[in-house]
Amino acid sequence: MSSRIKILLGSLLSPVLLAAADLPPVGGDGPAQRAYQVAVLARIAEPVLVAGSEGRLRVRIPQIEGARNQYAPLEALGRTLAGIAPWLELGPGDDAEGALRAHHIGLAVKSIAHAVDPQSPGHLNFTEGGQPLVDTAFLAQALLRAPRQLWGNLSDAERAHVVAALKATRAIKPYESNWLLFSAMVEAALLEFTGECELAPIERAVTRHLEWYKGDGTYGDGPEFHWDYYNSFVIHPMLWEVLEVAGRKNLPLGQHFALEQKRAQRYAEVLERMISPEGTFPIIGRSSAYRFGALHALSMMALRHHLPETVTPAGVRAALTAVIQRMIEAPGAFDDAGWLRIGVVGAQPKAAEVYVNTGSLYLCTFGLLQLGLPAEDPFWTEPNQSWTQQRLWAGENLPADHAIKE
Repeated sequence: MSSRIKILLGSLLSPVLLAAADLPPVGGDGPAQRAYQVAVLARIAEPVLVAGSEGRLRVRIPQIEGARNQYAPLEALGRTLAGIAPWLELGPGDDAEGALRAHHIGLAVKSIAHAVDPQSPGHLNFTEGGQPLVDTAFLAQALLRAPRQLWGNLSDAERAHVVAALKATRAIKPYESNWLLFSAMVEAALLEFTGECELAPIERAVTRHLEWYKGDGTYGDGPEFHWDYYNSFVIHPMLWEVLEVAGRKNLPLGQHFALEQKRAQRYAEVLERMISPEGTFPIIGRSSAYRFGALHALSMMALRHHLPETVTPAGVRAALTAVIQRMIEAPGAFDDAGWLRIGVVGAQPKAAEVYVNTGSLYLCTFGLLQLGLPAEDPFWTEPNQSWTQQRLWAGENLPADHAIKE
């Protein structure tokens, strides 16, 4: 981590001194928990964005033997930006956190400019193989989540390059799975920023997922049900945001948005209930190396002020902080240069599927969306509260949980 960032974090966290791993102790109240999460965000994002801003992401990102390293740079950039975009969208500020945001906004905009410029040595792969569709969609998601600070700070020429990169992925045919939402997200961003798009991928993605709904807030990833966190990694957040754009643009598909809100809220309720009193959650299914990105849908419902009535914002805040701390402070989570290593809790190379490379791991930033709520939001200012499993296992008399009925 650069000396500039350490100084900014030191100011932000004063009088707490940064630990050797560049992270402070977790404080006991909302402001301290926010400061901790901001430090985590900076710790994770800094290597990616510094390399990207210099047009050197392809040469700096660590290579993993046997992995699909050719996709790693765009994976790292798209996923990092999609996770930190709500925080960036708060814009620069006069305090230490605002200065830190200004720093990362500048790095992010430069990184995007290099990534999409065919003449830049930092130009990334948007067309070769199938994987670029996935991470172009995450880049599109980042732009939708930070329209002022990301899209708004690009020059006209840079915007044209972004549009060309998004359109280039149309040649990639998505699988009949959550991948349909990647094509839909790309088209939703084009619709939002250019006023034009191909509607068929959006219609297909929404229609298929409505058909694949299994009940109680959960969609199939394709026709079948899977025990994993893809409802959180991709399905609920992207379906929500695609339908949101559809509603703003007065497309008929927008009528499904209220239904998706109800389903996403229930799924977030289940996620919160899966966080143990100790700040762990069940490691189930593929892509476990995405760490606390598995709580993406819960983080998003917090960001959107759409948490279920059965939980408190302060309890969710504490639960997310506990999980983030356990995972990110595990020995071996980072290499000596500050890049994430494969693992769930520390360095665990066996946790990787064949498609996982260093860039893949940055989907963990999706568990930090709540930082897009300003520091004065009740989410950060409410007095501390326990989360559901802490309350239950402490003997509190809580109402029973129930599935939603539609």
